[in-house]
Amino acid sequence: MLNSARKSMPTLDYVSIVRSVYGDRRALLAGAFASASAAGLTAYKAHSIPLALVTCAFLIFGAARYFNMQAFWRANIDSDDADAAERWELRAMIGGSAVALTYGVWCLVTMAWTSDPYAELVSASLSIAVMVGLIARNFGLDRLVATQLLLVIVPLAIGLFLHGDAYHAILAVLLVVMLSSFRRLAGDIRTILLSAVHGRVEASRLAAELDMAMSTMQHGLCMLDESGVVTVANEHAVRTFSLINMTNLVGQSFQSVLEKLGENGRLPRTAVDRLLDIVSRRASGKVLLCLPHGRYYEVTVSSRQERSVLLFEDISDRVAAEERISFMARHDALTSLPNRTYFSEIVTEDLATRERNGEPARPVALMILDIDDFKHVNDTLGHIVGDRLLTEVAQRLRGSVGPEAVLARLGGDEFIIYRGTIGDPAEADAEVAAIIAAFATPFAIDGMALSTNISVGLVTSTSLDDHLDALMTKADLALYMAKGDGKGRSQIFHAQMDIDYHYRQRLKTDLRTAVRTGGLMLAFQPQLDIASRKVVACEALARWDHPELGSIPPSTFIPLAEEMGLISEITAWVLQAATLQCQSWPGDIGVAVNISAHDFRGGDIGAMVARALELSGLPPARLEVEVTETVLIEERDIALKVLNALAAQGISIALDDFGTGYSSLSYLSALPFTKLKIDRSFVVDIATDQRSLKLLANVARLGRDLGLTVTAEGVETEEQLNAMLAKTRIEQVQGYFFSRPLPPRDIAELISRLNANPAQAALIRKHG
Repeated sequence: MLNSARKSMPTLDYVSIVRSVYGDRRALLAGAFASASAAGLTAYKAHSIPLALVTCAFLIFGAARYFNMQAFWRANIDSDDADAAERWELRAMIGGSAVALTYGVWCLVTMAWTSDPYAELVSASLSIAVMVGLIARNFGLDRLVATQLLLVIVPLAIGLFLHGDAYHAILAVLLVVMLSSFRRLAGDIRTILLSAVHGRVEASRLAAELDMAMSTMQHGLCMLDESGVVTVANEHAVRTFSLINMTNLVGQSFQSVLEKLGENGRLPRTAVDRLLDIVSRRASGKVLLCLPHGRYYEVTVSSRQERSVLLFEDISDRVAAEERISFMARHDALTSLPNRTYFSEIVTEDLATRERNGEPARPVALMILDIDDFKHVNDTLGHIVGDRLLTEVAQRLRGSVGPEAVLARLGGDEFIIYRGTIGDPAEADAEVAAIIAAFATPFAIDGMALSTNISVGLVTSTSLDDHLDALMTKADLALYMAKGDGKGRSQIFHAQMDIDYHYRQRLKTDLRTAVRTGGLMLAFQPQLDIASRKVVACEALARWDHPELGSIPPSTFIPLAEEMGLISEITAWVLQAATLQCQSWPGDIGVAVNISAHDFRGGDIGAMVARALELSGLPPARLEVEVTETVLIEERDIALKVLNALAAQGISIALDDFGTGYSSLSYLSALPFTKLKIDRSFVVDIATDQRSLKLLANVARLGRDLGLTVTAEGVETEEQLNAMLAKTRIEQVQGYFFSRPLPPRDIAELISRLNANPAQAALIRKHG
């Protein structure tokens, strides 16, 4: 048995073929009626009952097939439902075979039993004609065509052979050959039709895919023919050109479209000319088009042979993102002002232009501004309020400078302003005064009124040699001077600042070398017991004798060391050298070493003290650590921990320069002090001013009542000493009246002399 068409073709083709079998119901009904009528005529003429039965069979099978067709279309099977199609193929097979068999029987009856030439002619000719129709209808189903051919050919051939003569036999053979070729003809038709169907389906698929690709692609596309006429334009391309009031794109010359847009100014002329050049040369390339409303399109032209394809890519978001990235890279995120890098680019270019233009040089001004006490705002109110303040400051500065000024944020709480042209220095001074005056009104932030001042360092220049770095250095020096003079002030740069700056830079370099190579020295100033006139301790003081500049006072190099981060190295060296020297002194004389606030922040004081005591072998009780009130204000928690640890080892703790800072009596009880050193400012006028003497006496009484040893610094005259003896309870004194700070060799000699004969102490005057 022949294989089902389902196994030999794709499902879509198979279902389509089955549908074709059920194609024309009216034609099928008309054919059945015509065949029944012809069979009825032959039955009537031949007076044959079998032919009458054939007539009835035509009518019955024709009606059955008609109703079967109606049922098929009501079933409405899906294009991929092969199982349902196979069931309907079987039903078509049964109906078609019944009809074909009826035709074959008709031919056999007329030729075998009627002997009526008319009946034979009608049955044979109509059956052969009907076979052509069957092939045309059922060509797609090879099994059905083959079955119908057999059911018609075999009875017809038998009928012809039954005539018994050679002519009918030859005719039977010829008819068999001819009708058999119908199957091949049906196969050819099926192949041709399916190929056409496949081609149409493939073309439709490609067309649909192309249409979908063009309609769904995110870019506009235009195709130009060999004449430069737009033949294809997708929806995005049409929408793109509608932005510049250009519609009906297809069918127009692309060159004329561009020329119109270039002439009326809707597109930049340079971009239009560039695009026209590429299209006219049938070349390939890219052009950036800037359309109205801030839209940017990148046009990619691709040409092959005589045709060109233009792709319009909307890169507006990308351009906007690049602009945002560029803005973020060049501006401060908090204030939206130019950042340091962008400011440098702007000013460097302006100064280069100024240098290229030469004389007469136009004067320029540069200001660096710093918010006073901004750290205090951050520490007390938080960084969120600090950021809000910076934003408000930036806005106030914008309103205080002219539009030609370049305002930027350097970082932190520093801002910078550049004026490329000023009339004279007085104009710059007036602008600075306006800026400072703008900060007289407090800032309102989160319901708080913040009074904020700003300090300004200003430099003006007409020199072509002054580049940005030089101007910033000078403005920085002026700002440093302004902040040193107070808050809310301005300072214009002058030459002495540069001299002082270079002097400080040299001192910094040389101080670093001196610390590393042992270039510092120690001096000791004795502290005497006021009753016994004996030396009980000496204060160790660092000294620096510069090989070229001479003696550099501690008030100069100690702040530099703190600024450079060298102070802890100096403190460690002083501890080691002082404890070693003290070990050589007679008796229980102690040594006092100053510890700065920077040591508490950046150094391990406990480790430094332990190492010095270990190397020298000095008992902890002979070491005294002096701290100022600055330490207690800035580093109270750390100081409490460190000083308690030192006191636990038996080391004495002295509060130095008492009364000069923001004194709080709570320090005296909270920290393990053993000594109170009263600053020299309390001693200066006690010999002539009773008020000063009473104040000194009360401070001394306070210290003694708390169980502290009280030492007075800065005793320089015998009158001061006598006043102390008569009116105060001070126990120890220190000052030039007894001795200047002395080098190690001289201090040892002084200790021996004073402690051996205390009566001489009253006769000693400024040594060394």
